[in-house]
Amino acid sequence: MIATYILMAVIAYAIGSVNFSIILSKRIAGFDVREKGSGNAGSTNMLRSVGKGAALLTLLLDILKGIVAVLIARFIVGNIASEANTAILVQLAGFFVVFGHTFPVFFGFKGGKGVATALGVLLLVQPLIGGICLVFALVVMAFTRMVSLGSIMAAILFPVLTIFITTDTHKYIAEGYNYIFFGIAMAALVIFNHRANLKRIYDGTENRLSFK
Repeated sequence: MIATYILMAVIAYAIGSVNFSIILSKRIAGFDVREKGSGNAGSTNMLRSVGKGAALLTLLLDILKGIVAVLIARFIVGNIASEANTAILVQLAGFFVVFGHTFPVFFGFKGGKGVATALGVLLLVQPLIGGICLVFALVVMAFTRMVSLGSIMAAILFPVLTIFITTDTHKYIAEGYNYIFFGIAMAALVIFNHRANLKRIYDGTENRLSFK
């Protein structure tokens, strides 16, 4: 059973390591997006450095990575290793696909911040909580025009909501505590990835989006 968990972590990490912003920026614009703007390999920097279409495609593909990782975890439990704990396998898939996006083995371990990929995971693992976090992030972004602040606040909200919101498939007594710890781990990773943004927010120099 331990081998199943290790295998899932490796598969999820490999999926996360496929960084679409780097691939698309090289194909569309002829440069590595990490060489432009903020230096981050994500959809926000793609928006600033390459354009709206490339940024939207990057966003959707990054979300899809999280979805695929969770679906593979559920497939393994349903068809290959039924004795595996579904909650643990899904959480491993969710964490390591975001970890792979942040530290991609295929691109020198320098990737993005994992927000879109984490959203893909969350929308499958806890759809209601995922939807609430998404709306909350968008509201914060709309008022502050800072993508980073919206992402950070939504990451903090995730583990808090797992305490109060449960679903029929993830009962609080049986698996809730597992998902609280998972939420804390995911939030910690996302916040760690935004440490430079936090400093700029504190200094009042964080980049802001223009809605024009």
